[in-house]
Amino acid sequence: MNKKNIRIGIAPIAWSNDDLHELGANISFEQCISEMAEAGYDGSEVGHKYPKDPNELKKALSKYNLKIASQWFSTYFTTLPKEHTIPKFIEHMEFLKAMGSEVIVVAECGGAVHGDLTKPVFESQPILDNEGWKKLAQGLNEIGKIAKDNGMKIVYHHHMGTVVQSREEIDRLMNETDPELVYLLADTGHLFFAGGDPVKLFEDYMDRIKHIHLKDVRKPVLDKLKAEKWSFLKGVLEGVFTVPGDGAIDYKPIADIVLKSDYKGWFVVEAEQDPAKANPLEYAKKARKYVHDVFKI
Repeated sequence: MNKKNIRIGIAPIAWSNDDLHELGANISFEQCISEMAEAGYDGSEVGHKYPKDPNELKKALSKYNLKIASQWFSTYFTTLPKEHTIPKFIEHMEFLKAMGSEVIVVAECGGAVHGDLTKPVFESQPILDNEGWKKLAQGLNEIGKIAKDNGMKIVYHHHMGTVVQSREEIDRLMNETDPELVYLLADTGHLFFAGGDPVKLFEDYMDRIKHIHLKDVRKPVLDKLKAEKWSFLKGVLEGVFTVPGDGAIDYKPIADIVLKSDYKGWFVVEAEQDPAKANPLEYAKKARKYVHDVFKI
């Protein structure tokens, strides 16, 4: 792998949470991006406080020499007609294309419970039947073709509380979608949370992984979440996630796999925490050092 083809980003969710807007409500967009740059990052994904106009956003980021890696897009192929999702996807794609992004993060949110504080995440996960899987695969292939025709790729984000969270569900998604149209976002934290082995995911799917989220998990908090049947967001509030190097995941074997591959794209540090408990700049610096030490980038 040519390390010049890798850029290191960080998600703004450490400063201002996209699911719980009260977390980091007092932190400005300007503080967020200035601290990203101070901590040594090349860019970020898009958070809810970011300007919606590409020109305005480019101008703001240019002061700190930051780029946009991607932005989350919710699909609803399993619960709504595809006409609900596709026009919005095209608008979203055009925004990211204008920002110079090459990948579009997508996740199926039909029936999702990750944003509901009242529902235990493991017990309430939506489960697809065969017809649901067919709708999802067809929808993803369709938007994947739209992205490809525009010189971009969709990367699927397996995520707790959605129809694709476990390794088995990731396997089915990969098997049922076109490998030339649908790629994978490998999120170390979400897979570990779901009970999967992040190292094995990279071993098996490195050729389809086109975007990487580096997220860690505090196992004692995860164990308590399972025992007490917490919601996903309660887990976040209690500190289930942290930055790479501060939790239970061993990144060295992951680094060995990625560095031997021809991966080209972004590593995005992501750890939704309460910024009042976990200072975003402090944790951003800690993560940047760890990524440098382990990945030598």
